[in-house]
Amino acid sequence: MQLTILGGSAAGPNPGQGCSGYLVESGTTSVVVDLGSGTFPQLRRHTDFRLLDGVVLSHGHLDHFLDILTLRYALAYNPVAADRRLPLWLPPGGLELLHRLAQAVVDGPDTGEFLSVFDANEYDPEASLRIGAFNFQFHPTVHYVPCWAMRISNGIDGDLFYTADTGPAANLAAVATGSHLIIAEGTEQGLSKEPYQSRGHMTPAEAGALARDAGADVLVLSHLWVEEDPFRAVLQASRIFGGPVELATPGLNLSWLAV
Repeated sequence: MQLTILGGSAAGPNPGQGCSGYLVESGTTSVVVDLGSGTFPQLRRHTDFRLLDGVVLSHGHLDHFLDILTLRYALAYNPVAADRRLPLWLPPGGLELLHRLAQAVVDGPDTGEFLSVFDANEYDPEASLRIGAFNFQFHPTVHYVPCWAMRISNGIDGDLFYTADTGPAANLAAVATGSHLIIAEGTEQGLSKEPYQSRGHMTPAEAGALARDAGADVLVLSHLWVEEDPFRAVLQASRIFGGPVELATPGLNLSWLAV
């Protein structure tokens, strides 16, 4: 399995870095998990967007899906046309959100032509989703809107677990146990006044604890503001995890095989 980071900043892009976006590949299968603000140019550096087997979105916040609109225009107007509609998998309620976004940028209420580049569907978080070589399993997080973490397996190599956006009360270690690699957010670097049970983001130390408790081999720390020193965040996560911690930066490529 192979992971390429498309972006790793928090709610808004950092200098030279888009928000959440991850390209996951195995054999001939390539899937993008989240496509936040500023991630599409990085996607173009690593693969042909026309040939993606799917895009899967965790939740309806702009920093995780805004470049879906950028992708739409590329599919619609690039001089090299795609030969099929691109599979787009949205969380529950995502189709309504997608249509509202389309209505905001088209003349009139008919969004059919605007969205015709996609084969858009909502996934069932209580069921698994098969895309080519990958099997996706979804788990609810604690966030400000409904959001789902994802466990991605190709049945051969170690699994990838993505927390998406979540507070620590989601207790994701139980469902991430045995994953080879965890992409975890570590946004909350200050002293939060939010109650633990409803807080919608983790600290770097909590991300490290998640990776430790899940028995992961590698932690990728993401969803960070450059103003809050991402390298300090990596150090905080490393002290708790005890294993290798990578900073989610555009173009970072990690690959692993069955062990």
